[in-house]
Amino acid sequence: MLIIYISFKKNIFKLLYESVYSNLLKRINKVSLFLKKTKKLEIQIDEFLDKVLNGALVLRQGVKYYLNNQSELFHERLKEIDTLENDADNLRRTIETKLYMHTLIPEHRGDVLGLLESSDKVLNITKETLFQFDVENPNLFPDVVPLFNELIEATISSVESMVSAVRSYFLNIQLVRDHINKTIFFEKETDKIADKIKRMIFADADLDLSQKIHIRYFAHHLEIIADAAEDVTDRLAIAVIKRYT
Repeated sequence: MLIIYISFKKNIFKLLYESVYSNLLKRINKVSLFLKKTKKLEIQIDEFLDKVLNGALVLRQGVKYYLNNQSELFHERLKEIDTLENDADNLRRTIETKLYMHTLIPEHRGDVLGLLESSDKVLNITKETLFQFDVENPNLFPDVVPLFNELIEATISSVESMVSAVRSYFLNIQLVRDHINKTIFFEKETDKIADKIKRMIFADADLDLSQKIHIRYFAHHLEIIADAAEDVTDRLAIAVIKRYT
């Protein structure tokens, strides 16, 4: 009887061990799968931000080619930014679908979606601005060109800082504040430079009113890009506070 009891006890422990071990493996596999999906999601978000940043860089090149009357290179940049914007839209939709279908990072999902949508808006405005140069063909007189170059640089810097801020939210949240401050700084710089442009053109008695308004319109378009970048960081600042509370 003792031998039978010991054998029975061993079998019970064996079954319990196998059951616990099996459940543990299942949990490990589930966790591994979740981490794998999350990592893939992070890579896709990074790719999306690359496209937003590249859109700003293409704008810089495009305006430079426009001002230098390099028509062929300018139109190449138009095609490039159009492709970037379309790819970014598709990537954003893919990320949004994964966030909902796989219930990834549910506690931060709303913030992430908001950051993606507002960042996508920055790229949309960037594309529209470059295309407006092609459609409306503004005549920028030589004295205002250096200020437009300054405005472009400040605008691009605001987008670069914004993208860095959003990346830091996923990679190193301690750096977010610095990048937000840089975005705000460059947004204010665009306001100052745009104001100089407006004052210069409206003080010039030799320019027609229609030309003054046209030049002001394009300066304002570049300001709007920086404003949109600042809007992203405003949303980001709230998302950071929510993560700490």
